[in-house]
Amino acid sequence: MITTDLIIAETGWDALPDLAALCDRAFAAAAAVEPADGTVSLLLADDTVLHQLNRDFRGKDKPTDVLSFPAHEMDRPLLGDIAVALGVSARDADAQGIGLADHLTHLLVHGYLHLLGHDHEGEAEAALMEGLEIKALASLGIPNPYGTD
Repeated sequence: MITTDLIIAETGWDALPDLAALCDRAFAAAAAVEPADGTVSLLLADDTVLHQLNRDFRGKDKPTDVLSFPAHEMDRPLLGDIAVALGVSARDADAQGIGLADHLTHLLVHGYLHLLGHDHEGEAEAALMEGLEIKALASLGIPNPYGTD
């Protein structure tokens, strides 16, 4: 079972109804396709915070939608930290013609898989990770975010 330590640092996220429940559903769907037990620390922030985190930890001087920071094994039951930027996420959702709730769900599933060691740097890794995301999202009635079946 996944528990969530939710920190809402940007009040704009409150526009999503039942935000805590949405996050719990996303992590439960992710855990159903890639099982783990533990806690995810989730920061829902603004673009400025994600910009700083992206610059400080990845050397990329720009905001991004989601960042994942896996915990060390000795920190269990903490699986790690996920941070999501409202502005980037909302703009991406609009550009894709989807609702912010569905896009946030996708970002949380994506971030969770990173916490468990999945990546999308290589073609085979990307195919595996995207397949898990598609399966988790489908269980929630959310269409394939990659546009192919």
